Amino acid sequence: MNLFIKHMVSNRCKLVVEQEFQKSGIPIKHIELGRVVIAGSMTPIQRHTLEKNLKALGLVLMEDKKRALVEKIKMWIERMVLDPDLLNGKRFSACLSEKLCHNYTYLSTTFSEVMEMTLESYLIQKKIERVKLLLLNENLNLTQISYQLQYSSVAHLSNQFKKVTGLSPTRFKKLNSDRVWNQGSGASVSGF
Repeated sequence: MNLFIKHMVSNRCKLVVEQEFQKSGIPIKHIELGRVVIAGSMTPIQRHTLEKNLKALGLVLMEDKKRALVEKIKMWIERMVLDPDLLNGKRFSACLSEKLCHNYTYLSTTFSEVMEMTLESYLIQKKIERVKLLLLNENLNLTQISYQLQYSSVAHLSNQFKKVTGLSPTRFKKLNSDRVWNQGSGASVSGF
């Protein structure tokens, strides 16, 4: 029996989940990020206990295959945006299809059904969130950021950024650096 677990995104999570299954007396055949295959079935009491214990750890037991697939899609998108080396020079769509063993059209359609937004919109949101962090916390210029996140050009990145945030990347960075500077100088002024 396949069980899907939301928010199971690291090897540490796998260990914790495995321990919870052992405590509940549920034998595991196979475990991977987001999915546990158990031998046989669970009693209602075992299921209730497992759900309660997983919830306390910030994990959610799911059965709906489509929702479970969407959680995997979201997890892989977030991982690929954070670590572009996972892409190995491939496009997001090709890499996602390879990682999840489904064609991209199926992944995209399923994502849209469950999330009521397109997979591409979600990817763009995550990429723009990453761009914001890189603009504020790294010493990278727009060319380096666009290359790192596999934008076709700086202009494409800038246009997408402005469409999502309403600001150009340069304006966003300036407003935030001015805000930090003003907070810093305000703190020293109030200290007198």
